[in-house]
Amino acid sequence: MSIAVDIDVMLARRKMSVGELAERVGITPANLAVLKNGRAKAVRFTTLAALCEVLDCQPGDLLRWEPEPEPEPEPEPVADAAPAVAEGGRA
Repeated sequence: MSIAVDIDVMLARRKMSVGELAERVGITPANLAVLKNGRAKAVRFTTLAALCEVLDCQPGDLLRWEPEPEPEPEPEPVADAAPAVAEGGRA
């Protein structure tokens, strides 16, 4: 994922539980867990604003961009060193 979510960092700094944050923001603990674990596809600005208000932080304290890792190139196929044996046992 290229957007990392640091809600757990802010929760630890504020000594607040996920349940308490969810209640104060007005979302379910399950939806907060989806967001916190980086599985959310989107977040509403109203939710982000409520998170920032409750945690007394800025959006950049909760979200950050990380570049995607470069995919490793496919290895070159290795040619078989032994000659193929034709039917009848001769190469």
